[in-house]
Amino acid sequence: MKEYLRGLIKPFNIVAAIIILIGLPFVVMRFTQGLGAVTHASQDQPWGLFLGWGLFTGVPLAATGYIMASAVYLFGLKEYHSLVRPAVLTGFIGYLFAVIFLLFDLGRPWRLPYPMTVSFGTTSVLFLVGWHVALYLSTQFVEFCPAVFEWIGSARFRRWALGVTIGATIFGVILSTLHQSALGALFLLAPGKLHPLWYSEYLPVLFFISSIFAGLSMVIAESTVSRRALRGRTDRMDPVRAASFDRLTIGLGRAAALVLLTYFCLKWVGVAHGNHWDLLNTSWGHWFLVEVFGFVLLPCFLFAYGVRNGSARLIRFTAFFTILGVALNRLTVSMIALNWKLPHREFFHWRELILVITIITVEILTYRWIVNRMPVHREHPDYRGAD
Repeated sequence: MKEYLRGLIKPFNIVAAIIILIGLPFVVMRFTQGLGAVTHASQDQPWGLFLGWGLFTGVPLAATGYIMASAVYLFGLKEYHSLVRPAVLTGFIGYLFAVIFLLFDLGRPWRLPYPMTVSFGTTSVLFLVGWHVALYLSTQFVEFCPAVFEWIGSARFRRWALGVTIGATIFGVILSTLHQSALGALFLLAPGKLHPLWYSEYLPVLFFISSIFAGLSMVIAESTVSRRALRGRTDRMDPVRAASFDRLTIGLGRAAALVLLTYFCLKWVGVAHGNHWDLLNTSWGHWFLVEVFGFVLLPCFLFAYGVRNGSARLIRFTAFFTILGVALNRLTVSMIALNWKLPHREFFHWRELILVITIITVEILTYRWIVNRMPVHREHPDYRGAD
């Protein structure tokens, strides 16, 4: 026990502990004094970082599960099988903490099940999103169950979990397609609040497409960080899988480049359809151009260049850059360009930022705890080659 506790004294754990200790009083403040104590939420500006980052940014970045599961189990790209479990785990943790962020943002979080089970709002986009996220969170847990059952040594339940993998994958893809696009459809209800350059009837499609390259980029980013963190730990990362990472990264980069190009073209279709060309020569237009050219077209070219030249390092860098672009777009749509006509706006309180950092820290620790114990980046020796 002493050796275990001594092993916990590492720089990362120390920093994480400090962040959590700083954040805990604000967690208590949030649930004892209400949202007003930690946010600038108001009738004019109801959304802050809890939803802007936790939900609207977190959900597309958690698209890793349905992207890789569908690629391997539905489209037969078996060479990417080693990336499925890390991707599903990333997606599961991402959706779980998106719900946690939502609980922080709701005025009365204990009533979250009420509109889903008692008072059905079948005409509400949020009703659809809520049910789909709940169902998909459960689906991803089922998809990850083989690793859990291998960890606890239950071969019988592992066989059951593997038997429902295809069905769970199909169900998960259907749910993901709907709720990823539904997050964009939510803004169709506010044509007068969202800036015209970001408002488009194509928002549901744009949100869905962006979740694809966001998921691909997150798979690359997660694998990059894990490979570096677990370097030399053959008990936690299979050396054979690690050796094939560059080749798989290039394949993912190729797919991301194509999806980014599709997204770039559709963004301009939205501008043309709304005939908003005159708005491009405004301060908002300049911000839009920075987003579209700097964080969509540029990573598209970087991915393509990396694929053409076989540079996995460039593709990995571009994946992180693309994640930044996705976050920028979602924060712009949900916070910055929303209610853009208001003369004075405060986007978030510094206490809210501390809470977000605290929750993200717990999210990382949760992922790290699972990876260090369950067969995520390696095959369990008792089931090697059994799939």
